[in-house]
Amino acid sequence: MRRPYMNSTSTMSPQETTFHQLQSEMRACRKCTQAGYWIQPPAVTQGVVAARMMTIGQAPGITEVEAGRPFNAGAGKRLFQWLARAGIDEDWFRETQYMTSVTKCYPGRAKGGSGDRVPSRTEQKLCSPFLDREIRLVSPEVIIPIGRLAVSLFYPKSMKLTDIIGTQKQIESGAWVIPLPHSSGASRWHQSTENRALIDKGIKLIKGHYERLFIYILK
Repeated sequence: MRRPYMNSTSTMSPQETTFHQLQSEMRACRKCTQAGYWIQPPAVTQGVVAARMMTIGQAPGITEVEAGRPFNAGAGKRLFQWLARAGIDEDWFRETQYMTSVTKCYPGRAKGGSGDRVPSRTEQKLCSPFLDREIRLVSPEVIIPIGRLAVSLFYPKSMKLTDIIGTQKQIESGAWVIPLPHSSGASRWHQSTENRALIDKGIKLIKGHYERLFIYILK
């Protein structure tokens, strides 16, 4: 599948060329494998460098690797159901915004449990320079971290999700961070009535920024 960043280099701006090079570096990276961790490359991201909104998940699943796009399966269906309530169309978002994750390759299934393995701290550290470069290069105005691992990039790990979901914060770059819980069916967090009310608050915050960035400007 050809992704939006896979443009002809002859028509790319310097920023787009740097973005394309970064994507190539991430897809070629095997640092975690060399460090002794089982992963299934390549890196899975989607979107364009001109994006104004960015999602950050935990890591791709096996269907994401097969399809070559983030949040491809059930977790993606629920995520885009949430975003649809903010007025955001899935196809539009995938084509015009940017989707990435804390670690870029499929980490395999969790041992003795449901869901995928949570990438180790070492894997996160090995991959973090890529994410730092993605954020700096794209320079999004809204960042949506999805799930505890991604949320912890911006909030203290000691904070409960019930104190985080439904809030927003502006970071040093000027971007607004609006967290969401993991949308996977393996997570039960989003299944309680109280937590769904917090998700509703987060969706309203996302909607406000979406309308500010993309709707009102067209009127």
